[in-house]
Amino acid sequence: MGSGGVFDVVIDGNKVFSKFDAGRFPSNSEILAFIDDKGK
Repeated sequence: MGSGGVFDVVIDGNKVFSKFDAGRFPSNSEILAFIDDKGK
């Protein structure tokens, strides 16, 4: 589990991506998709 650091993407208090879990950094398009999905 990530430590809540700069490698976790959190939107409205919900972790939507963790470098630790995925083993990689999210792409810019993935982050934008997470934000877009959250608004629906």
